[in-house]
Amino acid sequence: PVGVSIKVDNGLVLVARDEAKASNAAALHGLTRTLIHNMVHGVSVGFTKELDIVGVGYRASTKGSTLSMTLGYSHPVDFELPAGVTAKVENNTHLVISGADKIQVGMVAAKIRSFKEPEPYQGKGVKYSNEHIIRKQGKAAGAK
Repeated sequence: PVGVSIKVDNGLVLVARDEAKASNAAALHGLTRTLIHNMVHGVSVGFTKELDIVGVGYRASTKGSTLSMTLGYSHPVDFELPAGVTAKVENNTHLVISGADKIQVGMVAAKIRSFKEPEPYQGKGVKYSNEHIIRKQGKAAGAK
């Protein structure tokens, strides 16, 4: 961006800002530094998102680059994974989405979750592993 310069020196990536060129140079400096850090981290370590499938009969499997899920609908839900993103299924109900691009991994995980979001009464659906679903009590039987 205007107001930010990037230099590679002795194996280090240096991000510097020029206060005179842009009024929001500090924000752009931080953004640029974080984007470069995420690129390096993605190539060296990678990013992962973990999803759990909760529900009787709900399960997932992979066939090449296609993720096939049974989520209580009358048909299986097939999702074609984009290039650079892989999915691993553990115990038929635990998904591990991984890849080098942080944004793309997050978008794929959010798309998979959107097929059957967890509902608050029984908790069925696809949820992130670290997500806590706030449960509702439901209807009281025979209350007068």
